[in-house]
This record gives sequence, C-alpha cells and structure tokens, in this order.
Amino acid sequence: MLDGRWRTKVESGLAPVGRGLHRLGVSADGLTVIGLVLAIGTAVLIANGNLLLGVFGVAASGIPDILDGSVARHSGTAGGRGAFFDSVCDRVADAALLIGVAWHLTSEGPELPVLVMAVLGLTMLITYERARAESLGFVARGGLMERAERLVLLAIGLAFDVLVPVLWVMLALTALTAAHRFVMVWRQATSERPPGPRLRVHAQPTRGFRARRPRSRVLSRVSGRR
Repeated sequence: MLDGRWRTKVESGLAPVGRGLHRLGVSADGLTVIGLVLAIGTAVLIANGNLLLGVFGVAASGIPDILDGSVARHSGTAGGRGAFFDSVCDRVADAALLIGVAWHLTSEGPELPVLVMAVLGLTMLITYERARAESLGFVARGGLMERAERLVLLAIGLAFDVLVPVLWVMLALTALTAAHRFVMVWRQATSERPPGPRLRVHAQPTRGFRARRPRSRVLSRVSGRR
C-alpha cells in the first residue's frame, strides 16, 4: 500500500541524492549490498536485545533500498539483472530481521518464535505470488502488508517493546494480503480463459513408431500378388 502510494514520490524527491551518489561513484548494486549488510547487523542487534538501536538499524537498512533505483537510472544500469539482485537481497534482509526477532523472543516463550516464522512464511508467500503472477503476465501488486508496511510496523514494535502484539497484527494483515493477491490473479486468469472446451490433440509418437500396413496389402504379398 505504501509502496504504491508513496514510493514514487519519495524516489522522485530523493533523485538529487541519487544523482550525487552516482557522481561519487557509488553503484546501485553497492547500495543494495550496503542495505543487506545493515539489515544483517540490525538482526544481530535485535537478537541481543538492543531494540532501540534496532529501530535505527531498520530505518538505515531501508534507505539504500530507496536510493538504489535512483542511482541505477542516473547511471544507465537499470535493468533486469539489477532488479533481480535487489529482490533477492530484500528477501534475505527480511528473513534476517525476522530471525533476529525470533532469537530475541526465545527467552519470553518457546511458542513465540513459531509466530515469527509464520509471519516470515506468509511474507515469502506474498512475494512469490507477485513474482509468479508477473512471470505469467498477470498483476499481483498491492495489499495491506507490503515491505514498507512490514518495516514500519517492525520499527514500532521495537521502539515501544511491543513486538508480540505487532507480530500478531503483521500475521493477520499478511494473510489478508496473500488472500487478496491470490484472488486478484485468479480472476485475471479466469477472465482470459477462452469459451468452450479445449480439444486435446494427441500427437503420435515419432520414436519407435511403426505404421501398420493395410491388411489387404499384407494378404496380397503373402499370396504373391501385387
């Protein structure tokens, strides 16, 4: 939701920063790696109970994710390779942050890490739904719980030490997002189905296939006639 409404405006506002970073020789892939390293470091801080520092870490890890696209456009390197690399690093960063939260919550109850893993599983599901839908030519964007919303809620939970209630909210909203995207793609796929049943044409095998000769011709050869 925030990605669709605010990301474009934020990126356009930070375009001068991206231009300046490009002039300094900073690459888009370099910013992506910096964001990933910051996310892993933040996960370590959260696991060790440094929740307030984790708030700043979550915010810091999100900044390179906003700037790398602007740098890629100004450097002329925007393309499929960079987008793929950025997406993979985002998934690793998301997993690292939630694993850090799970590690921190092990001291509060053995069932709480399961809650974190449920949030992580649904997070990966909605990401997969979008990727798979786009590979098939459909659209599966939007929803109540995209990456920006997850980072904001996680920062709130860390800042006020209310991780467990925030995780339950994230679980519910992420499940709704997964259902929303599934229905969205299902409707698109159903509307493209042509009317009437499809006829299946079974191709005859080409390897090891020997056509049968007409019976009359076989009998004529046996009797010596042509």
